[in-house]
Amino acid sequence: MNLKKIDIQKLAKAVEADAGHAIEGLRESLTEARDGVIAAVHTPEQIMARRRGRPVGSSQAVTKEPVKIRLDADVLAALRATGDGWQTRLNETLRASLHLAGRV
Repeated sequence: MNLKKIDIQKLAKAVEADAGHAIEGLRESLTEARDGVIAAVHTPEQIMARRRGRPVGSSQAVTKEPVKIRLDADVLAALRATGDGWQTRLNETLRASLHLAGRV
């Protein structure tokens, strides 16, 4: 189905007939959807082809290993207080300290 060829007026009339009343902003929304302004429109085939779960990283991506580590409560609180991304920043800090020590 080619979305660019859809008759917006005809489609809007059919939707409003089904709803039983006029729908404010319908034609504008349909026009934006047709033009891809709001979001990409996915076909049923594209939706069925999507895989569940986390996306697979590229072959160049560095995978991380989950570990369990025990930290003092005040250290953990200070790290979490820095906001989202604290685990990444902790990883970068550890990497830098290993570089300084000549171990990486």
